[in-house]
Amino acid sequence: MSFNLKHIPHNRPTIGHDEEMMALKVLKSGWLAQGSEVENFEDEFCDYLKIPRGSAVAVSSGSAALYLALLSLNAKGENVSLPTYSCSALKNAICLAGGNPVFVDSMLESPNIDLAKMEHLAKIAIVPHMFGMPQNIQNSGSTPSVIEDCAQALGALNNMVPIGLQGDVGIFSFYATKIMTTGGQGGMVVSRKSPIIEFVRDYRMFDARKDEKNRFNFQMTDIQAAIGRAQLKKLPMFLERRAEVYNQYKKAGFQILDSKEGVQPVRFRAILRTEKQLELIKALSLKNISATIPIQTDELLSSNIQFPNALFWTENTVSLPIYPSLTDVEVKRIIQVVKTVL
Repeated sequence: MSFNLKHIPHNRPTIGHDEEMMALKVLKSGWLAQGSEVENFEDEFCDYLKIPRGSAVAVSSGSAALYLALLSLNAKGENVSLPTYSCSALKNAICLAGGNPVFVDSMLESPNIDLAKMEHLAKIAIVPHMFGMPQNIQNSGSTPSVIEDCAQALGALNNMVPIGLQGDVGIFSFYATKIMTTGGQGGMVVSRKSPIIEFVRDYRMFDARKDEKNRFNFQMTDIQAAIGRAQLKKLPMFLERRAEVYNQYKKAGFQILDSKEGVQPVRFRAILRTEKQLELIKALSLKNISATIPIQTDELLSSNIQFPNALFWTENTVSLPIYPSLTDVEVKRIIQVVKTVL
């Protein structure tokens, strides 16, 4: 391995002075738990999505957001469709909420769930916008209740509608490797439907309640929210820089995953379609560059024999580094190695 070359990780959070100062402000305030910073973060997130304030609830993680969304739609005992080509958090949340997972294949032309195959399968559908590529849910007619999983797609648009507002409820993740972070963990639930938001907000307020309902502590801290507020201000710059890196890969002639007309993706991942998957990852590693298989075959949520399109995506894709702090010099290094293999 070329240890003389600086390591280029697959992911790297973009954290700077603004986040440090916002967190320090909270530490000096003496109030660390959920408080005014969380409320301000929720309001500013609503402003970003151009929805009325009060339409978002900040929680401790993206997984918590998904679990609460499922509870708000009464998932217990119901069939819930989800893509087999997705994060295990989806299946886990369904099972914890008492639902029955119903697995659906991806499309051949896209790693997103095949909406046409969801019809009549379930009462609720979880629809992730994989790798920042938006799905057009509004005209799918696939299921009466839709949870948009926007963990990888904050800032994306479909027909000028922000992702997260097409279905009944949208969930976002602010994990360390996502488009923006709240300091390692964090999530958000958004909805235009006030009963859903009221349910989630009520559930989050778990302590000192007299109605004997079961609740759980999914609260975000003010430190997390303060970091999130600083990151949210930088989000347009984050997305612009990701697009610049993506365009450099495209100009190099790489077969990078893209979306259809009518949608505005965000470049959360640079997914290269290639049959030389393992060869490419090894070549990059020898030059001290980390690349990954986005979802491996043994990570599929159900039998790959039943889902040929999902299997195709596990066997023919490599995720290249793409994040705001990736420099042009580093991008050139990556391009040089990829070209030698392809």
